[in-house]
Amino acid sequence: MRNHHLRPALAMPQIYLYRAPIDFRKQVNGLAALIEQELGHNPFTGALYAFTNRQRNKIKCLMWEDNGFVLYYKALAEEKFKWPNLADDLLPLTGEQINGLLDGYDIRLLNGHKKLHYDRVN
Repeated sequence: MRNHHLRPALAMPQIYLYRAPIDFRKQVNGLAALIEQELGHNPFTGALYAFTNRQRNKIKCLMWEDNGFVLYYKALAEEKFKWPNLADDLLPLTGEQINGLLDGYDIRLLNGHKKLHYDRVN
């Protein structure tokens, strides 16, 4: 497996997937305004927000890092990203899920076994 050097960290505490497609002419200021005005979130907290276009072949991720915004952009040469349905505007993700999405996996299928809790052996 190849190393991916410019990727969201697996341990990132706050990652959000914006489910509706956006106009990909939006750059840093437009995406930050969407986060603030449409979602009611503060774009300066360091949370990562992921967006896609109508064709689902591009992703932009925006996050604030100390003294400026970081904009991550990936455009697929072929195929499409497997984007979740539009149940809600925003879907919280883990670092594993956002990286799986960037690799082309269907993140709805990245669920491990359920956790079991027992009080006794017998």
